[in-house]
Amino acid sequence: MKDTLNVVLFGAPGSGKGTQSAKLIDKYGLYHISTGEVLRDHIKRGTELGKIADSYISEGQLIPDDLMIKILDDVLEKEAADKKGVVFDGFPRTIPQAEALKELLKKRGTDLHAVIGLEVPEEELMERMLLRGKETGRADDNPETIKNRLKVYHDQTHPLREYYTKEGKYLPINGTGIVDEIFNEIAKGLKEKVGR
Repeated sequence: MKDTLNVVLFGAPGSGKGTQSAKLIDKYGLYHISTGEVLRDHIKRGTELGKIADSYISEGQLIPDDLMIKILDDVLEKEAADKKGVVFDGFPRTIPQAEALKELLKKRGTDLHAVIGLEVPEEELMERMLLRGKETGRADDNPETIKNRLKVYHDQTHPLREYYTKEGKYLPINGTGIVDEIFNEIAKGLKEKVGR
């Protein structure tokens, strides 16, 4: 996986990670790893992993690190090996996961190049997710669960912003406004940060 571009798309639930990762994939030919999609797939198929994951997700809790790492290692090994790089969407969510990701990439002779932080005010996140819940019928997009997910995000995930800032990898992006304009900011930031 040398000469690749590996980025993390970072932001609270509802910050537009799915939308922006699709644009990153198109522009840079990256392989998309959405831990949410991977987990939902396991749950739908009723795998052992899926059953364990479901017991956490239905309560709005994060999946234990070791379980998430196992899933990721598997995806990197089987599906992402021959791609131009990876966009991680929804991972890492904790500092131990960030450390584990560093090891997973190192094992493959590569590194994480940038962490794109989509920054969106809390009220807008609530509105977006309630709207998404109405449109898609996603069970976890209801006021109670949304509040819990945002609290979990702030408590457990926000420290990553500081962690990646110290590593010089964090790229703050204003996540409100027009989708294409947000993406232009991301592309500009990547050019400056990693020359791609």
